[in-house]
Amino acid sequence: MANLKASKTLLRKQSDLSVIKIVRIIARLNVGGPARHVVWLTKALQDNRFQSVLIAGSVPEGEDDMSYFAFQNQVEPIFIPEMSRELSLKDFISLLKIYRILLREKPDIIHTHTAKAGTLGRVAGFFYRWFTPRTLIGKPRKVKMIHTYHGHIFHSYYGRLKTKFFLSIEKILALIATDKIIVISKQQFEEIHEKYKVGKSEQFAIIPLGIDLSPFVLSSSKRERFRSEFSVAPDEILIGIVGRLTEIKNHSLFLEVARLCKNRLQRSVKFIIIGDGHLRESLERKARELKVDDVTIFAGNRDDADCFYAGLDIVALTSLNEGTPLSLIEAMASSKPVISTMVGGVRDLLGEIKSEENRFFICERGIGVKSGDSEGFYSGLQRLISDEVLRHKISKAGFDFVKQNYSKERLIADVRKLYEELASRV
Repeated sequence: MANLKASKTLLRKQSDLSVIKIVRIIARLNVGGPARHVVWLTKALQDNRFQSVLIAGSVPEGEDDMSYFAFQNQVEPIFIPEMSRELSLKDFISLLKIYRILLREKPDIIHTHTAKAGTLGRVAGFFYRWFTPRTLIGKPRKVKMIHTYHGHIFHSYYGRLKTKFFLSIEKILALIATDKIIVISKQQFEEIHEKYKVGKSEQFAIIPLGIDLSPFVLSSSKRERFRSEFSVAPDEILIGIVGRLTEIKNHSLFLEVARLCKNRLQRSVKFIIIGDGHLRESLERKARELKVDDVTIFAGNRDDADCFYAGLDIVALTSLNEGTPLSLIEAMASSKPVISTMVGGVRDLLGEIKSEENRFFICERGIGVKSGDSEGFYSGLQRLISDEVLRHKISKAGFDFVKQNYSKERLIADVRKLYEELASRV
């Protein structure tokens, strides 16, 4: 009898340590933080405890594709060409294809990332969980579903009716097809759950982003190489903004601030826009209209983040809405002072407000400005340019904060722990 109990205990332990199959779904591997995030997780969670599969849609024309990053990391996504950002009848084809992949892969956990994949993936997951004969005897498939909000589309993306429609979908999916909701900052939790009433508080887990910190080591040679490429003199202040050229990033504000700086500052300052997108032509035209084309550089997309951050003196962000912006995390990892509109998870990155000055806030790890305020942004930038002691102070605080809280290793450990907890409840 004792031997029988011991055998059962051993079998139970072996079962508890069986392989956990993850199917991860993202709408597209375009340039940005989410693409890196899913690739790192897919690669890391591939061992004797986890098996991971990555499903990705197509990158539309006008956006740059980061599929190369997956292949560089030995990750081979399953591509669904019909799945992209915009709503279309092809979404039904995407839904069917995802469902078929789920039937084939038999996942223990379905983890979706970004809005479109979050909808299609969780609907397919709902069908996968319940569309089985065993449901008739109260035994649906034992699969857990997770969704990560890297940002959200509940303001500043669409009109009122379309936004209300998408918000209703998110509330329904949280209710019937989501076991855990991951947000990447406390501020994002407050917006998504407390303000927009998505999900129950116990469904949420806060797991900040993580990045590979190793490339962002200070290097004078990298700095000189980048600045010489664009003929930036050693004594000129180079202010950069990094991100897709799309409406939500509000590059128009960056150009307006460039105009104010050019007209008012005595010191030589240049501005560089790193990134590409469908607004590039109109932004270049606006730069000419504002007469800042002589101090503004459109650098396009680059894959040498360690070099271009090294070459910058200040990193700016002008977004209307953000999750936790990768560009600010990378800037802090590069020991660069940052100035940003105080939207979404930016507030968590900037930290405690130390003082309020002329339409801007000096925070623990950067300068904060109200969204859309060009005069406030100019005032904060002017303070950073003129105050070298402040630049050094917030740069060091930002570096220490990111090093402690935003490593790739911490991200992987946090997600692994969450998966283990969910698997133990099956």
